[in-house]
Amino acid sequence: MKTIQLGQSDLHVTPICLGTMTFGEQVDEATSYDILDRSLERGVNFIDTAEMYAVPPRAETLNATEKIIGNWLVKHPGARQKLVLATKVAGPSRSMPWIRSGSPDLTGADILAACDGSLQRLQTDVIDLYQIHWPVRSVPAFGGIYYHPAKVDEGTPIHAQLEALGKLVQAGKVRAVGLSNETSYGVHEFVRLADQYGLPRVATVQNPYCLLNRTVENGLDETMHRLDVALLAYSPLAFGLLTGKYDAQGLTGADVPEQARLKKFESSRKQRWGRPEALTAARRYSALAREYGLTPTQLALAFCYTKWQVASTIIGVTSVAQLDECLDAWGTTLSEDLLTSIDAIRWELRDPAQ
Repeated sequence: MKTIQLGQSDLHVTPICLGTMTFGEQVDEATSYDILDRSLERGVNFIDTAEMYAVPPRAETLNATEKIIGNWLVKHPGARQKLVLATKVAGPSRSMPWIRSGSPDLTGADILAACDGSLQRLQTDVIDLYQIHWPVRSVPAFGGIYYHPAKVDEGTPIHAQLEALGKLVQAGKVRAVGLSNETSYGVHEFVRLADQYGLPRVATVQNPYCLLNRTVENGLDETMHRLDVALLAYSPLAFGLLTGKYDAQGLTGADVPEQARLKKFESSRKQRWGRPEALTAARRYSALAREYGLTPTQLALAFCYTKWQVASTIIGVTSVAQLDECLDAWGTTLSEDLLTSIDAIRWELRDPAQ
C-alpha cells in the first residue's frame, strides 16, 4: 500500500487505518495487543482512537482505549516512530455526563486539557492528527437527518476552537488537525477562518461512508476536494451489516449473538445501523456481492478502498482474523457493471443508514 498525504499536512498514511474503539469493551487488552502487532506487521501505519473510547461509551470505560494503546507503545520501543497516531477530543457531551460533567460546550480550555490527557494516556510526546469528534454547534449527526435552525448555537465559536488547536500545534503537542462528523458548512468555515487568521488548516474529516451511507457524495465530497481536505471513512462495514452475517438473522432478535456489535450497540441506542431499512439494503448488497463472486465484506471494503473520495478507510475489528480479512480485501477491483448495479440499488433505497 502506498501512503497518501492527508490534505496539505505533512502526514502520509496508509489507505487503511486501524480503528480502535472496540479496545477496552469488545476486545480485551491482550487481544488488542495482538491486533496492533498484526496491523503493524502487515504495514498499516495509521491508528485512530479517541478520548471517549471504548464504545459503546460508559463511564467505566472512558479513556480505556487510549490507555491500552499507550501501554502497547511502551512495550514496543520504536513502534511510535513508524506510526501516524490520531485521536479525538469529544464534542459537547450532552448525553455523557462522565465527559466534562456533561458540558453543552467545548471551550478552548477544554481542548487544551483534553489533549494533555490524551498525550498522557497514549504515553507519547506528540499527537500526529488531533480531531474534534463532533461539532460544538447543533448539526444532524449519528442518525439525525435534519438541521433545525430554531436550535440556538451558543457554544464556542469555530475561530476560538481553531485558536486552541493552534496553541497545541505551536507547542509541538499536535502536528495536524482534523474534524469528524462534520458538514460542508463546517469544513468550509474551519478552512476559511484558518486561512484568514493564519491558524492550523484542517487536514481531514472523519465521517461515515459505506454502501448504506453515501451522504458524503451529496456535496461534502466537492467541498473537501476543492479545499484539499482528506476524507477518513469510518464504518465501512456498517457495524457488521455489510459482512453478510445478519443476512439470515433477525435484526435484534434472540438469534443475534449477545456480543455482536449490532445488538450490543444498537438495541438501546436505536441509531442508524439498527434501522430495518438498513438491514434490507445490506441484504441486497450481500446478494449482489455473491452474484459477482465476492464476499459481502470484499464488496463493501473494495467500494471504500477504490473510491476517489476516500483517503483512508478506518476498519474496526475484534480479532486478528477479522483484521486479516479486511486487509486481504485490499486490491479487490469492482467492474463497471458491478458499480452500475451498486448505484442502481442506491437509487432505489438511497442511504438508509444516514
